[in-house]
Parts: sequence; C-alpha cells; structure tokens
Amino acid sequence: MSQGNTRVTTQLMHAQACPMREVLDRVAGKWSVLIIVAAAQGPIRFTELERSIEGISRRMLTLTLRNLERDGLLIRTVFPTVPPRVEYELTAVARELHASLLGLTDWAERHRVTVAESRAAYDEAHGHGPDAV
Repeated sequence: MSQGNTRVTTQLMHAQACPMREVLDRVAGKWSVLIIVAAAQGPIRFTELERSIEGISRRMLTLTLRNLERDGLLIRTVFPTVPPRVEYELTAVARELHASLLGLTDWAERHRVTVAESRAAYDEAHGHGPDAV
C-alpha cells in the first residue's frame, strides 16, 4: 500500500471514529450515566433527579438533561399546570443503553471497596496523598 493510500485510510478511520467518540464521551460522562440509571424506572421529575444524584449542581443537571434530550436519549414532557410540571423519561435507545450500563454499574458497586483499597495501597507505596494523580 502506498503512503498516499495509508494517509487516506487513516483520515477515513479518524473521520469515522470522531462521531463514535463524541457519542461515547456524551453517554459515558459521570452525570449522564447517573441520570440514565435514575430515569430507568420510569418518568422522573427534575427535583427527584436532583435529590437522587449526589453532588450534581442544578446547572449541571439542566445542561446534562438538555444534552441527553438533544441526543435522543430523554423525552422531556411539560405538563400545563401551575407551576409547570416537567418529567423526563428514557427513549427506547436509552433503555437499550441502560441495559448495557447495568453491567458497568453492578461491577462498580461490587468492586468499589477493592478499588479504594488498591488506591490507598498504591498511594502509600508511592508516597502520594489521596488527591495525587
């Protein structure tokens, strides 16, 4: 294969990988995963999401919800009440993603203590504090 063909092939592979990476970056984000898991049981209100996701700010929740809706993973329904009631629910695509995330979240729950112990042992052995990278 000539050098020119290799360059074209590499550019083509990069062009195909960029959209995939963009999608993975979005759905693999910490807040996106937690929102998808929280919304998996059915429609959920903003305040319920806010209470169930520890550490998320209102602004970050709003931005992440907007992005997930834009990506076709959430449906936002506004009910004409006073004050307006807004609910979010997963689309079929997001329910499929949730099924994949269950394995990951189950693994994280099962191994969180092991990971924490490994980090502490590594930090002690290498003279790092808990905030060192």
